[in-house]
Amino acid sequence: MARIRESTGRAAGKAPGKVWRVAAYIRLSREDGNDESLSVTNQKKIIREYLETRFEGEFTLVDWYVDDGLTGTDYDRPDFQRMLCDVEAKKVNCVVCKNLSRMFRNYSDQGYFLEKIFPMNNTRFITVSEPKVDSFLHPETLQGLEVPINGLMNDRFAAKTSMDVRDTFATKRRKGEFIGAFAPYGYKKASENKNALVIDQEAAEVVRTIYQWFVYEGMSKNGIARRLNDLGVLNPAAYKKSKGSHFFCPQGEKNDGLWSASSVAAILKNQMYTGTMVQGRQKVISYKVHKRQAVPKEDWYMVPNTHEPVIEAGLFEKAEELRRRDTRTAPDKRNVYLLSGFVRCADCKKAMTRQKTKDMVYYYCRTYREKSKQVCTKHSIKEEVIVKAALKAVQAQISLIDSGDRIWEELNRPDKINSGTGRFDAMLNLKGRELKRVTAISDGLYGDWKNGDISREEYVRLKAKYAEQAKQIRSAMEHIWGERQAAERDGSGREARVTEFLRERNVRELDRGLVAALIKNIYIHEGGEITIEFNFADRGRGDMLGGDRGKPGTDYV
Repeated sequence: MARIRESTGRAAGKAPGKVWRVAAYIRLSREDGNDESLSVTNQKKIIREYLETRFEGEFTLVDWYVDDGLTGTDYDRPDFQRMLCDVEAKKVNCVVCKNLSRMFRNYSDQGYFLEKIFPMNNTRFITVSEPKVDSFLHPETLQGLEVPINGLMNDRFAAKTSMDVRDTFATKRRKGEFIGAFAPYGYKKASENKNALVIDQEAAEVVRTIYQWFVYEGMSKNGIARRLNDLGVLNPAAYKKSKGSHFFCPQGEKNDGLWSASSVAAILKNQMYTGTMVQGRQKVISYKVHKRQAVPKEDWYMVPNTHEPVIEAGLFEKAEELRRRDTRTAPDKRNVYLLSGFVRCADCKKAMTRQKTKDMVYYYCRTYREKSKQVCTKHSIKEEVIVKAALKAVQAQISLIDSGDRIWEELNRPDKINSGTGRFDAMLNLKGRELKRVTAISDGLYGDWKNGDISREEYVRLKAKYAEQAKQIRSAMEHIWGERQAAERDGSGREARVTEFLRERNVRELDRGLVAALIKNIYIHEGGEITIEFNFADRGRGDMLGGDRGKPGTDYV
């Protein structure tokens, strides 16, 4: 928004010798819609005409203070706050606006500013339209009935407008219509219907990749963030801006385009990716207090099957389960430990803590170690013992399954999530196009310099800038290529494991994906006995394994 400085003007009038330093305040709210009479341009015209023809006294227009698209009940308006700062700093001693509703939509705050803030700072207040107010020439108008009544009417209008907007939004939410200003990362608004979501394939691939890394490859949220940054993938806010969106994030200009553990966590807990419309997770306190507060989950608006899912509901549930587990890692670790979050004390049911002693790794009851030795016992056990027992139990469980197809559907789930090397090929193509664009711009700079469109200093600066961008893109492409080769090797290995399983129905080694797919909990008893609770079991053995009764399978080692 341009800041306009105006020259000094003079009109015949009162208060000789005093120069009024004028702040012209303008506000246009979303509720004003397309009303031309309330537009920023029209308000400027009205105020400018008043200052040039009807203002009484010598004046200097300090600046235009314009809040476009903001409600009058919100005093966090940037230019309103800037104006107040200038009033308090004595840069301004006169405030002019079109009418009271442009400045205030809150009866109590209207009185606060007109009766306290402006008088305390010796600031003249003027409204151009009805009810006309001039606190210097006609201070009695502030003591009459018209001004407070007008304030009450503006307050009630704001309250009614707020209620109408809330009712409209609630209706749309109940119908599963998207009402947010920006689509969630991985989606975009449909071109023919702004209340509908369609998949943004480029971002959706990143979402799918995050879920695979977290659920099946055992990566921590920090590890995922670092891996995405190494690959040169923009975080959601930077990605939206790169696509031309006027996306606002709380970090503002501080956003460096990098992923963090919190941005990864936001992806992993967003049920919108399953095709369920989830809205109303936050609300403003009131039409006067615009601070947001969390809404209990039972009061959310949740409408299933409103848009195409990015991931399967079962995968989201697995991610939710893993998020609830204790899967913390050291800051320099990219992967969580094989059994992290799965090992629990059989007596107190709390997660057990992992500790490395010399060359040996043990698990201990956390209640015993951190809270009270009177409540629970140590339950000490070597990690390698748990791993061997879990592998043995998995092998035994597989032998009980009536068909290898159902078990391998779980074991091989990563192949359903992504197309192996396909996602890396897509990333390479994207980065290749980006490199081509940057190179073309860089190559064109010389011609711009020779034609006189840019100076030599600008040419040198821009050449260095685009050279650095090209370097970063090439580095990201190298990382992506390395990831692609690793995925290709892993794919070949997975095919071999599939063949081996189908032939021998056997698993020789545990990995994080296998543990997440098959095991629900591993319980450690005092004395070393281990109970393994499976996610699913043989339909023919409902007496021990739960079967159709929906209980997870259990084995004892």
